[in-house]
Amino acid sequence: MPAKLREWARRYLPAEALSLTATVGGGLLAFRTTGSELSTALAATWAGNVAFFGYILLLDVRLARRQRQAAGRAYTLATFGQNLRALVAEFGVAELADSLLIRPALMLWVPRWLGHMGWGITLAKFLADVTFYIPAIIGYELSKKRLRDFR
Repeated sequence: MPAKLREWARRYLPAEALSLTATVGGGLLAFRTTGSELSTALAATWAGNVAFFGYILLLDVRLARRQRQAAGRAYTLATFGQNLRALVAEFGVAELADSLLIRPALMLWVPRWLGHMGWGITLAKFLADVTFYIPAIIGYELSKKRLRDFR
């Protein structure tokens, strides 16, 4: 596997596993609780986002803390702000289209088309991920040069 693919897999696969669990779990819980397809689509989207971005932020904070410690410097609120700016650079464009339009629409319609809520949510998540990762990976690569040096 080429080095870039390994790097992206190490960064994104654990977050995706958490996100998949949260997406399906949050969506099914919302559907059982409300019976509303729209509430299900939104809950699935938000639950997956919280799990995904929570993991990525934790990963980035740990890396920044290690870099700062190696340089004999403390991890500060300003460093945390730099972590957040790097995340916005990496995911901002991808996330706007994904969370506001693409993912909720797929979460609403794919389960209807399949006639099964659980499998529909799962397939919708994977379809939305395709459109999400192209701009996200471009953003990640661009942000590495300017926003991810914490020394």
